[in-house]
Amino acid sequence: MGLTIGVDIGGTKIAAGVVDEEGSILETCKVATPPTSEGVIDAIAEAVRAVSTGHEVTAVGIGAAGYVDDKRATVLFAPNINWRHEALKDKVEQRVGLPVVVENDANAAAWGEYKFGAGAGHDDVICITLGTGLGGGIIIGNKLRRGRFGVAGEFGHVRVVPDGLLCGCGSQGCWEQYASGRALVRYARQRSAATPENAEILLSLGDGTPEGIEGRHVSQAARRGDPVAVDSFRELARWAGAGLADLASLFDPSAFIIGGGVSDEGDLVLDPIRKSFRRWLVGSRWRPHAQVLAAQLGGKAGLVGAADLARQG
Repeated sequence: MGLTIGVDIGGTKIAAGVVDEEGSILETCKVATPPTSEGVIDAIAEAVRAVSTGHEVTAVGIGAAGYVDDKRATVLFAPNINWRHEALKDKVEQRVGLPVVVENDANAAAWGEYKFGAGAGHDDVICITLGTGLGGGIIIGNKLRRGRFGVAGEFGHVRVVPDGLLCGCGSQGCWEQYASGRALVRYARQRSAATPENAEILLSLGDGTPEGIEGRHVSQAARRGDPVAVDSFRELARWAGAGLADLASLFDPSAFIIGGGVSDEGDLVLDPIRKSFRRWLVGSRWRPHAQVLAAQLGGKAGLVGAADLARQG
């Protein structure tokens, strides 16, 4: 196959792009994400038709947040769109007249990074997305591992604290409650409320109250050396690194690739994650350590990965 289209469904926009076999995006199109489930399907078709004009496209890959079945056709459950056993593949194929592959968005991003980004030279990688929540993907033996029912890699909902913080999934103590963008903001608000004298820069970037702190404020303040902001990143990194150590015991990859908005801070967060990973890795002194790498494709990873998965059929 030559050119394929990747589609990334976001909360506010749907991005589609024509992607070649080298992972290069030749053309893109963005449309607003409609409020209804059927509207989203129509918008996907609109974006695909718009971006495909003038290109000989052979297939479409769609990255969707939620559980996707083992046939990569049906969205079993989507947290942000009212999709329950939604036959997304069939509905989009009917509208665009091209073969369609549906994949979990974190899996698609993981595949994109493995194939065209930070995963170069690795056969076994685990990708972690530290965004508002926490997602991931598993590539072992150069293959995306989806599990028997298609829903493997939901790392964010591994319980790390019995009877811990309530998660949006309905469970308690999920990893993403302790290592995610939401967790980072919570740490910063709690610490700035307890010791405002150590959070002067951080508080000044918002409305002056702990409740006014947002994720971007924590990043800005940490880069300026604000003690509370830096400590909040360290707390997130402590939990993230400990989780990677557990995943190393399960999968023994040669590399972890860290993506998502939190990872945009580079070594500010990655260095303490590496330190925590080494601290909690069982037998750390006597075994090889997986590399902890920054993702390279940024927001393009899901689109590029979905397009390449569609190429494979």
